[in-house]
Amino acid sequence: MFRLDGKVAVVTGAGSGIGKSIALLFGRQGARVAALDISLEAAESTARELKALGAVAQAIPCDVGDRASVLCAFRQVAAEFGALDILVNNAGIAHVGTLADTSEEDFERLHRVNTKGVFLCAQAALPTMIAAGGGVILNMASIASLIGIEARFAYSMTKGAVLSMTRSIAVDFVGQKIRCNCICPARVHTPFVDGFLAKNYPGREREMFEKLSAYQPVGRMGTPEEVAQLALYLCSDAASFITGGAFPIDGGVLMK
Repeated sequence: MFRLDGKVAVVTGAGSGIGKSIALLFGRQGARVAALDISLEAAESTARELKALGAVAQAIPCDVGDRASVLCAFRQVAAEFGALDILVNNAGIAHVGTLADTSEEDFERLHRVNTKGVFLCAQAALPTMIAAGGGVILNMASIASLIGIEARFAYSMTKGAVLSMTRSIAVDFVGQKIRCNCICPARVHTPFVDGFLAKNYPGREREMFEKLSAYQPVGRMGTPEEVAQLALYLCSDAASFITGGAFPIDGGVLMK
């Protein structure tokens, strides 16, 4: 069940965390995977792991906020694989701050990666998917697109935009057999989280990790592998009746 045999999948931000877990699971389930990341070294690491699993994979450098970089990356995908069935827009960055203390520079930096990056990659994938008679676009949103979270002003802005773009794409291209959904995770324990805590809460990492974990009623953060399992379902043919949806994976946050 949930096999992706014969499918070509592009995963952005595939060098670490959730993106890496999605890329590896898709490869195990039969997809040929283009691992895109701003760090070619990180993308190559994921591609090596995929090849060790017996999957077909290619590492491609891509700055999702730069149009020229995105177009170059998708040209490489076309040259390497000759098709594109699945796009997972996972690349993203975070920020801590309220409206009062968010700088214009930080606001624009978050917008460039989290919002513009989804726009550019989805737009680049669209012609190939339409020409092939359909495809799947899966965007990584957040529970911050569904509820208010303290001191996440710019981040919430971008993830709210991802949710809106998801629904717009789904509505506009359902006739071309393109499905578009988004996943809305609560906190997920990735290397990014560890780095975030070290940078913003030096000396208090353990305390803040426990606090952030307790935010989820189940008492822990999610894992990248759990998000990847949901991504696999939504990108598989088993989910062919699902489009325009926002799917929380939140440890019970939204039930409160």
